[in-house]
Amino acid sequence: MSVNTKQTSKVVATLASHTLHDPKASAIAKSLAASALSQTHTKNQTGAEMEHKAAQVLHSDKYSKDTKTLAASVVAQANKERRAK
Repeated sequence: MSVNTKQTSKVVATLASHTLHDPKASAIAKSLAASALSQTHTKNQTGAEMEHKAAQVLHSDKYSKDTKTLAASVVAQANKERRAK
């Protein structure tokens, strides 16, 4: 299995932290934020279900720039082998 060694950047990790503490943040934004934070300073990779959710966010016009930033980070850290299929 291919390994993706990318990790969440400090900027995205800070955004994710603020999102998790924001009572007005949507459930999907908080889910993406949690996924991004779980990949900070670890070798964790995005799971298939979360990758799918993140891709849906990126293809939709209804999400904010911050939510799309979190989604992009999550997709970038997905398993490369799974993405190629």
